[in-house]
Amino acid sequence: MPETASIAGAPDACIVGWAHSPFGKLEEPDLEALMTRVARAAIEDAGIEPGEIDAGFIGVFGEGFTDQGFPASLVLQSVPELRFKPITRYENACATGTAAVHGALDFLAAKRGRFALVLGAEKMTATPGPKIGDILLSASYRKTEKDIQGGFAGVFGRIADSYFQRHGDQSDALAAIAAKNHANGVDNPWAQMRKDLGFQFCRQESEKNPFVAPPLKRTDCSLVSDGAAALVITDAETARAMGKAVKFRAAAHVQDFLPIAARDIIRFEGCREAWGRALAQAGLSSVTDLSFVETHDCFTIAELLEYEAMGLAPEGQGARAVLEGWTAKDGRLPVNRSGGLKAKGHPIGATGVSMHVLTAMQLTGTAGTMQLPQAEIGGIFNMGGAAVANYVSILERVG
Repeated sequence: MPETASIAGAPDACIVGWAHSPFGKLEEPDLEALMTRVARAAIEDAGIEPGEIDAGFIGVFGEGFTDQGFPASLVLQSVPELRFKPITRYENACATGTAAVHGALDFLAAKRGRFALVLGAEKMTATPGPKIGDILLSASYRKTEKDIQGGFAGVFGRIADSYFQRHGDQSDALAAIAAKNHANGVDNPWAQMRKDLGFQFCRQESEKNPFVAPPLKRTDCSLVSDGAAALVITDAETARAMGKAVKFRAAAHVQDFLPIAARDIIRFEGCREAWGRALAQAGLSSVTDLSFVETHDCFTIAELLEYEAMGLAPEGQGARAVLEGWTAKDGRLPVNRSGGLKAKGHPIGATGVSMHVLTAMQLTGTAGTMQLPQAEIGGIFNMGGAAVANYVSILERVG
């Protein structure tokens, strides 16, 4: 495998194996069963023995979705060879999965081992609907936001309303984002909803598409999901001797204030800062140097704001990116070719790991019907809360 030029500050690490479950309402009864579905499969995909894994990094949000409050060692049930290895549970709201990925990068950078297993999982659909809303509200600032109508959807409804007040009604753009991502999700074999809903359905309020937290409708909100995904990561030197590798060109994480009242919430400043640091670390001049992006569309308004925060469009003009086709699968910067959280589903702990799996598949030409024709450098943005935990990874094809 040819050696690639190193970039100052970039992680010296590569993804060399992965596994991904379907997302949706799954038969697996609990978190342990979901973890079992992907843990050993990722190790086998990397072509190594389970005992070669030096540490585990487990992303589970939990917060009431499971009564098993100590999930790190559940992976031993399917990979007993990890007994007596260091394994840690990571949590950072909806960015939990990428928090685990970046934890593995730190472990490898410290040269504490050669192979790290990263696993993200969540079992959400067994929880009653009203309780789901309350659990998700844990990712907001309860002191001042607990009474926002509509729960976490209400938080983003308030963000959308503020954006509309400043920049005009963007309902067409939100519907276009939803329609784009649902059309993309048709091609994703792991997606929870593989149905092209079309712009008109997403645009119009109806019995099947009611307002959830005005101006957000059901098609503006990501799905409640079960699912799991896993990665094997190693150092670049070890990866050169392996069958496939996707290199981290950058990894950045910034944390912002939790209360939405503490910042200009429609600017997503933490997202902007994370992208700026990651692009500088990767030696790239702008986000348009990337081949594609997987971004955190927990709600369509989030994807719209992320267009602006990543520098794809000026503030207040994010709608152009989707309405003019820039972010379509054949546009200048395809965004969420996987269908995003909107169509793929959003099992919280698994989401960030899933983004890395699907990006690695694009870069190795193994994304099947999702495959983009020229995928050389991919960007990932995974967010916890309302742009509170902000993680960016930039990955590139090796060889």
